[in-house]
Amino acid sequence: MSEIPVHPRPRRLADWINPTGSRKVHSLVDKVYKRKNLEMAWEKVKANRGSGGVDGQSLEAFAAQLDRQLDRLQSELKEDAYQPQPVRQVQIPKAGKPGEFRTLGIPTIYDRVCQQALLNRLEPIFEPVFDEANFGYRRGLSTKDAMRKVWKEIDGGREWIVDADLKDFFGSVDHEKLLTLVAQRIADGRVLRLIEAMLKAGSYGNGQLFPGERGTPQGGVVSPLLSNILLTPFDREMRRKGYQLTRYADDWVITCESATEARAVLAAATRVLEQLGVRLNSQKTRIVHVRQGFDFLGYRIVRTKRKLQLPGSMIRSKLTAVQNTTGRCWGLLKAKVLRAEPQRFQIEVPCFRWR
Repeated sequence: MSEIPVHPRPRRLADWINPTGSRKVHSLVDKVYKRKNLEMAWEKVKANRGSGGVDGQSLEAFAAQLDRQLDRLQSELKEDAYQPQPVRQVQIPKAGKPGEFRTLGIPTIYDRVCQQALLNRLEPIFEPVFDEANFGYRRGLSTKDAMRKVWKEIDGGREWIVDADLKDFFGSVDHEKLLTLVAQRIADGRVLRLIEAMLKAGSYGNGQLFPGERGTPQGGVVSPLLSNILLTPFDREMRRKGYQLTRYADDWVITCESATEARAVLAAATRVLEQLGVRLNSQKTRIVHVRQGFDFLGYRIVRTKRKLQLPGSMIRSKLTAVQNTTGRCWGLLKAKVLRAEPQRFQIEVPCFRWR
């Protein structure tokens, strides 16, 4: 992968969403509510399973009235009358952080189908714009790909790490700034209003309705794409400066050759993120040497003094044993997996069983 974007520096951060000045998409909503697209969206939602939203409707209940539900959704989108319901708040444990919880926002099945139909049309438009440093929620890319990139950079001598944490990213997204970025590629006003309605639908939890003034629900079908759109100018601008950024959703690190470079990187990142309405969590953001270790994507990476001499077959067997324990219930299983290449790193792998 090339580590420097091929495009010259845009005049504004928003220009990174359309760096070549490509023609905007003017007519899109009719493709969103096309019956075939709605049917494909339903199949995707059904395959992803999951519980219902605030209306209590299950996948089975929706399926029993499928034609009527899709007819209604198509009609509402066509007549610009669609209004999403608030998402249902659910608290889940944070991976590898005992006692800490993350708030998910679960849309209704009806709203999930609508979001998926929208995602089907938006993804091909924005995917080509996303940067090579971005590994989150993208087809063909995974946390393993992100980790390989980080390992390679550390093994090449970039042992100082900017280990950053974004402060309540999904809960604090600035709607106006996000919609401004989306509008760099989309000129269909009805689609922009549809996205805005989804963002402002609010949430419901503990018997209370919370207005959707900021944020994009973590748990919404379209939220991963929207988060990537918002952070793409950050990806591009940091790499334009020559920094080795690796990002997965709101989790990112930058590898550096010295502490001095790391301090400059952190200052630059803070400035760019503030322009996008995103703030760093100062209490959790730090500059560390790999000897001290750091956490990234659920892995603990730390340099050890002795070289590890485990054959690849043993590593594969350990990973297989861990994977075979996963079921469909919540629980946390930890296993130390020693990686042979590079041999001087020890990695703790937390694995989760899901329900």
